Amino acid sequence: MIELTVDAAGLARSRFAVSPLHEVVATLLPWGLRPAPDADPWVARARRVLRRARLPLLSELALDGGGYVPDFLSPHPCRPSPTVEEELERVRCTPPGRVLGELEALRDGRPRNGLAGSELPPGVQRAMARGGAHVARQAAEEMRRYWELAFAPHWEAAKAALDAEVDRCAGVLARHGAARLFNSLHPGIRWADGTLRVESRFRIALPVPLVIVVPSLVAPGPGVAMDPTRKQDRPPMLVCPVRDKVIADTIAPAAPSAEMARLLGPTRAGLLAALAQPASTAQLAARHFLSPATVSYHLGVLHRAGLVARARSGRSVLYRRTPEGSRLAGSR
Repeated sequence: MIELTVDAAGLARSRFAVSPLHEVVATLLPWGLRPAPDADPWVARARRVLRRARLPLLSELALDGGGYVPDFLSPHPCRPSPTVEEELERVRCTPPGRVLGELEALRDGRPRNGLAGSELPPGVQRAMARGGAHVARQAAEEMRRYWELAFAPHWEAAKAALDAEVDRCAGVLARHGAARLFNSLHPGIRWADGTLRVESRFRIALPVPLVIVVPSLVAPGPGVAMDPTRKQDRPPMLVCPVRDKVIADTIAPAAPSAEMARLLGPTRAGLLAALAQPASTAQLAARHFLSPATVSYHLGVLHRAGLVARARSGRSVLYRRTPEGSRLAGSR
């Protein structure tokens, strides 16, 4: 059990953040190896990408069972919604002493907290021999590659689901207060008498200055990202699964009719069927596991045929079916 004691001032400072690198690091935990049954397909595919992409440091730090993933890989979000570039730069600039200290904690363990030590893999030992700054740079470059291959095509839709969860929590806080909010996050999270209790195999009880709540589509259960080996007052991050996996409904490809597939071809028919609600090229690419360039080409064909229309919404261009496209998509 993890017990975090937060006073009234700390509770007032506690906040939510959406972190791209936390989703990346979450797949290095056993959660990534055994995703929840309702996890999105890209979550289940991430570890396969990691194995194929020749990312030696991340591959060796990924867990199959219990253990510890160094905290410098998932920096504290500097604002409510940092970009992946901002977070990668913070990984790259991690103080060398902190990097080596966390890897030594991985090797030595912390028995009093329930963390067993483990022999460091050869690739990690070789990187450590070149210094903490080298490890930080290598980790940042490998995480960038992992992000581009496994996460970037799906991030726009995933972030929309994470933002929706933050908005839901904001509504609970405004209407019912902080205690109800924390007790609504997950059955494994309970708030009472100034203490936040999180079910865990680790044994930690600490006073903390505040809590950063990070919703996750990867994590099937709650977790606390914190390093009890360090003496600084780094606030813990409470990682909690999105309560309603709304992304499963919003990004699942719609099935076109056989007649429409024969008429338009399966790819264009699938895209037209998916546009029951407006969507961007990136969202459609994530839903259908296609490259944005491929989706853009097929949407161009549908647009010239008068079956879809497009309009700018903020920084995105959203596509929607025209009445002719809707009639065709609804025909049997």
